[in-house]
Amino acid sequence: MRLRIKAIATLATTALLAVACSANAEDRTGWPTSIKIGTASQGGTYFIYGSGVAKLIQEKLSIPSSAEVSGGPIQNLALVDAGRLNLALTSTGPAQQSVEGRNPLVPGSKIENVRALFPMYQSAFQIAVLKSSGITNLHALNGQSMGVGPKAGTTASYLPSILSDIGIEIEPRFGGAGDQAGQLQDGMIRSLGLAAGIPVTAFTQIEAQNEITPLGFTDDEIEKLTKIYPSLSPLVIKEGVYKSQKGDLKTVSMWNFVVASKDMPDDLAYAITKAVLESNDEMKQVHRAAAESLAENVTYNAVLPLHPGAVRYYKEIGIELPSNVIPN
Repeated sequence: MRLRIKAIATLATTALLAVACSANAEDRTGWPTSIKIGTASQGGTYFIYGSGVAKLIQEKLSIPSSAEVSGGPIQNLALVDAGRLNLALTSTGPAQQSVEGRNPLVPGSKIENVRALFPMYQSAFQIAVLKSSGITNLHALNGQSMGVGPKAGTTASYLPSILSDIGIEIEPRFGGAGDQAGQLQDGMIRSLGLAAGIPVTAFTQIEAQNEITPLGFTDDEIEKLTKIYPSLSPLVIKEGVYKSQKGDLKTVSMWNFVVASKDMPDDLAYAITKAVLESNDEMKQVHRAAAESLAENVTYNAVLPLHPGAVRYYKEIGIELPSNVIPN
């Protein structure tokens, strides 16, 4: 009798497991067989962070995922909107441009198919020259060449205007962050400016061979810029981030978010948001900028609607969301 009861219990457990597996399979209806994540150029924080997100999705959700090199935030928004990327990394400035129909890649067309999932970190506008140049302040760069990353990236879209607003006119040069780090070392450009997480990988790569001088803004310049650009926030880069840095460095920043198509299944958007935000220790191993990848920082997005799947996660953990980013 005991053997018979044990056998029945084993069969029941097996049946329950089969039902659970079946339910999980049904939950994945409409999920893609692979996921492409739009980042930016190699050598920048976006590519490193996006690679970490891809690794987490593959490990925790068993979906083959890859970080794709792209032109950066502006192009990423256009590609997600067109259904050519599953996920992408972007920042609040280009997002606002895009929802208002001012995306330079699709001029006059409003980006309406993109939804935010979770916060990444702040992109600090960081500028450096070789120490051997003798340059110690931003205004010495007036009239000089500056690498500003890919043409459609956040840096290229904003930094020339930001500098112009404080009286510095630069000659922008476009290209990948890694390539432009080499150009700075070879004397092909005078300075390199990048909007990225702290520290910028391209800068640390340069420091392995040459000393650099990171350059910051004054308090008056920061006050002026944050009034002109509502998407900018003051930020301090603490001494010691870069080996060549002397003292704290003041600059401005934009928040970054991972976004998806509004057509992504709600349960997949929920699963991705949960997987990344609840694996913060792992993400910090990828890049220390991920220390800001916290659920409560979702409130720094006041531009893009949240994906309903992400909304479900934030409500579950008690995050109060601004009403203007909750989709109807």
